[in-house]
Amino acid sequence: MKLISRLAAIAAALMMMGGGAMAASKVTLAIGGASCLCYLPTVLAKQIGAYEKAGVDVNLVDFKGGSQSLTAVLGGSADVVSGYFDHTVELAAKKQHLQAFVIYDQYPGLVLVVAPGQTGKIKSVKDLDGKKVGVSAPGSSTDFFLKYQLVKAGLKKDSAAVIGVGLGATAIAAMEQGQIDAAVMLDPAVTVLQSKYKDLTLLSDTRTQKDTEAVFGGDYPGGAFYTRPEWMKAHPEETQALTNAMVATLKWIHSHSAQEIMEKMPPNLVGPHKDAYLAALKNTIPMYSTTGLMDPKGAEAVLDVFKI
Repeated sequence: MKLISRLAAIAAALMMMGGGAMAASKVTLAIGGASCLCYLPTVLAKQIGAYEKAGVDVNLVDFKGGSQSLTAVLGGSADVVSGYFDHTVELAAKKQHLQAFVIYDQYPGLVLVVAPGQTGKIKSVKDLDGKKVGVSAPGSSTDFFLKYQLVKAGLKKDSAAVIGVGLGATAIAAMEQGQIDAAVMLDPAVTVLQSKYKDLTLLSDTRTQKDTEAVFGGDYPGGAFYTRPEWMKAHPEETQALTNAMVATLKWIHSHSAQEIMEKMPPNLVGPHKDAYLAALKNTIPMYSTTGLMDPKGAEAVLDVFKI
């Protein structure tokens, strides 16, 4: 697989390159839902000064979902996406090329959750036929995951109505208010709902390595930094600085407690449910990579999803 080998080679080369001093360059980084713990390393890097130390001045721009942050980079209003790796694979099939250069999530953390008002009525993915299912945004990784689950269950990709509900508080509100029948969610939103509704039904869960392997048959990488190859070619120092900053942040995460990490995060992202956020964060820490490198087998698993 040329895509996989190229990704692995670039990632390895970036890890080996030095991180010498350089004047801070400005980079606009588009993120597809900053409140999601899947993107915590991107925000935390800003909070602990990792970008600045690496020599890059990062402007984080938050979008409702990964598809919107991706559009920003393709349209030129942002330089780099902090989003799910599977977008690069999906676009490659459309002859649009984006290159991931550092991975921070070892697995996706996606959860297919039944709305509290539908508990006992929706018991399996097959029961989603004709239902309204929330995703962060149409065309996002949450949307990809939903379609994959529907096909695996013997349904058509479009057998459920896809509704964009964002992540975090907006998704929780849509679930509680009955605007949707189910949703593909991520933490801390899932844990917040579980703390309020003890009988909450989870149809599919990829928050642990074991669960991810059960769903995809192996590892499935989640969050990554990726951009247009021509931008990387024109900005090698900035690409290296972002890589250095992320690797330093991942090391910081794995050497600090969940409480210490939470205290560094912006209060508006932690939200009012601090106990649930902390519980979710404790469960999420193993999801974060320790090296920033891609496992080629994980990339192959992503390719397999788009073959359905």
